[in-house]
Amino acid sequence: MLSGYVVLVVDDEPLARRRAVRLAQQLPWVGEVGQAGNVAQAAEWLAQSACHIILLDIRMPGGSGFDLLRHLPDPAPAIVFVTAFSDQALRAFDAQAVDYVTKPIEAGRFHTAMERARVAVEQRQSADRIRELQEVVANLRATEPETRNELGELWVRAGGEYVRIKPESISHIGAERDYVRVHADGHSYLYNENLATLERLLPAHQFLRIHRSTMVRIDAVSRVKGGPFHSLIAVLNDGTELRVGRTYTATIRARLARRD
Repeated sequence: MLSGYVVLVVDDEPLARRRAVRLAQQLPWVGEVGQAGNVAQAAEWLAQSACHIILLDIRMPGGSGFDLLRHLPDPAPAIVFVTAFSDQALRAFDAQAVDYVTKPIEAGRFHTAMERARVAVEQRQSADRIRELQEVVANLRATEPETRNELGELWVRAGGEYVRIKPESISHIGAERDYVRVHADGHSYLYNENLATLERLLPAHQFLRIHRSTMVRIDAVSRVKGGPFHSLIAVLNDGTELRVGRTYTATIRARLARRD
């Protein structure tokens, strides 16, 4: 079991917030416990600090707890909703919450939810380590000499017709399950191919994988800036911001430094 988990309690009611903090601090594997009284405060806290588990109220002034889900870092913390309303449970679990606790908070039920959250975090960390190793191996293989049959263009179906897309018009490509979404000339197109295949076929000197689910055309990147938790954000010429995966950080720094 890992120790020193960081927990953030988000609740606009001071008494409920203090009780959740007190119960969380009773657990020996919990380290820092932060507090926020609304979504804006929580988003600001998350932008500055690492977090493993969020105890999240739903109805708060200035924004619902569901609004905070759009501001979560990658990898996302485990979410436990703690609320006085029982009618939002289905929506909470649809949002991948690990548990849903109703107020008033009962200590035993609270600690059960926290244990589920701890297990979920450990499982995600193990899965992330496996994915990172797989990505490292894939990156190493990508540097090996091989014969490439590069694509000169893509033909994508859009509105009952086929559109020709030249590689130099593409800004970035994102994975969508077994397909990819190609962003080119201000439009986006769903393309019946996976990202790994396109990475092999598109010109290697023009395109760069920056995340397990994202590839960019190098000349479409205007700058790279710092993000939450010492991460990097690639900013494209049109202002689009794309997160750089941790295993790609060193490669991105080196590759962009070699741009003419």
